[in-house]
Amino acid sequence: MGHYEEFTKFRQDMNAKILDEGTLEMRRFFALDERTYAPGALDAKTKELMGLVASMVLRCDDCVAYHIVQALDHGAKKDEIYETFSIGLVVGGSIVIPHLRRAVAFLDEMLKKSDSIRV
Repeated sequence: MGHYEEFTKFRQDMNAKILDEGTLEMRRFFALDERTYAPGALDAKTKELMGLVASMVLRCDDCVAYHIVQALDHGAKKDEIYETFSIGLVVGGSIVIPHLRRAVAFLDEMLKKSDSIRV
């Protein structure tokens, strides 16, 4: 099983458990998160790319992976994601480099899985 499959299964399983057994506040936070990334004044792709920058700067590999998947699902191209990586690196500094490496590896895995490579 690849990183994407492991990540997706764990995320789905744990989100279901949290939503089933968690508090009202947890469910509200999840709902707020979902609504925040919905299209509005900014389109969903732009919001996901912004989330990717924040995730890189905050050094959350799970979040980085999630926003890569979502950005691709919303039509982001490889070059757009690499520009986003650049912003994350500039804002976060050299401490972001290990997360950038994992992000690039994850993006490569996603692009190989894709029916149509986004270039």
